Formats: sequence, C-alpha cells, structure tokens
Amino acid sequence: MTEPRDALRVLAASLHDDDSVVSPHVADAGDAEPSLGMLAAAGPRAAAAPGEYALVVESVREGYLLHYACGRVVAGVDPDLALLAGDYLYALGLERLAALGDLDAVRELSDLISLAAQIHDGSRTPEAAAPAAKALWLSSAAAIGAGASTAHDEAKAKLRGESAGAAEALWAAASATAAEAGLRDELGRAADAIDFRADPL
Repeated sequence: MTEPRDALRVLAASLHDDDSVVSPHVADAGDAEPSLGMLAAAGPRAAAAPGEYALVVESVREGYLLHYACGRVVAGVDPDLALLAGDYLYALGLERLAALGDLDAVRELSDLISLAAQIHDGSRTPEAAAPAAKALWLSSAAAIGAGASTAHDEAKAKLRGESAGAAEALWAAASATAAEAGLRDELGRAADAIDFRADPL
C-alpha cells in the first residue's frame, strides 16, 4: 500500500516503468514533498485509500507544473513535450481517481485543471498568477480530502468570473475546511511547501 509521503517516489517509479514518451525523462524528486497530496490524503474522504489520493493529487500537480513551471519528477523536456507530458499526467491522475469511484473528486480536479488554465492564460505574468493559482490548489486539495463547501464553490465561481478577491476567498474556504476537518497543520505545511503567503493577499 502506498504511503502518502511516498507519492512522488511512487509516481516516478510508475512513470519510469510505463514505457511512455515520459519514461526517458523521469528524475529523482529530491527533497520535494508531496504536500498537497498529503493534505488531501489526511482528510476523512480519503481515509479508505490515502496513498492513492496523494498519488492522484501529485500526478495532477506534476501535470500542472509541466504546463506552467518545472516538473519535479519529469525533467529535461522541451516545451512541446512538457505540454504533452502534462496532459498525460492530468489524464493519469483523473483515471486513477475514477477507478476509486470518487466522482466528486474527479469534478474537483477537473475544475482545478480548467481554472488553472484560465489563471495562466497568458494575460498575466507568472508572478501575478501565482497567488490565485496557489490558493486554488490549497482549497481544492482540502476539498478533495474533506469535502467541498459552499464557500469553496463560491470562491471558484469568483475565480471563474475573474472577480476581485478570488484568491482571498479560496484561502478562506481552505482554512475553514481545514479547521472543520482537523487539517490545520497539514494545510499550513502545504502552504509553506508551495510558498503561499496569505498576508500579501
């Protein structure tokens, strides 16, 4: 059984062995922590298969990083291959989640992927996009682990409508969900790991 803390190692091993276009570019994740996966895995909704939930979230996170930043376990790829590998990892994560039968979490990650594309649509610099993107990841991971709230759904609607205060609303939703589910420490560690700071919002 996969332990949540081993999600990146397991992801790297799986990608290395699956004989895909990604396989030759798999690297050691080094000191990177699967913090978002561990946040989701610690929630009550993931209690039956925490390692699988961590692996799913980190697969999608790796896909996101290949699209908009730099991967942790896939390295040395040109921009075109990075996009292809990112799409492959998105599909891999959603496929694993569908196998768990968690349609609510499938919808949550699908929303995350589409909203991330909106945030990074090219009209914003990476620095300008970062607060909303990080808050979205934190709120979505908390929702996968502990269940989506009305506040979370309203915050996503704000982001979709490009309304002011979306990042603040997402962070508030994440904080409320984490407090209710007893995940404050996990949320704090995940926020630190992705260098999210609520103060400047």
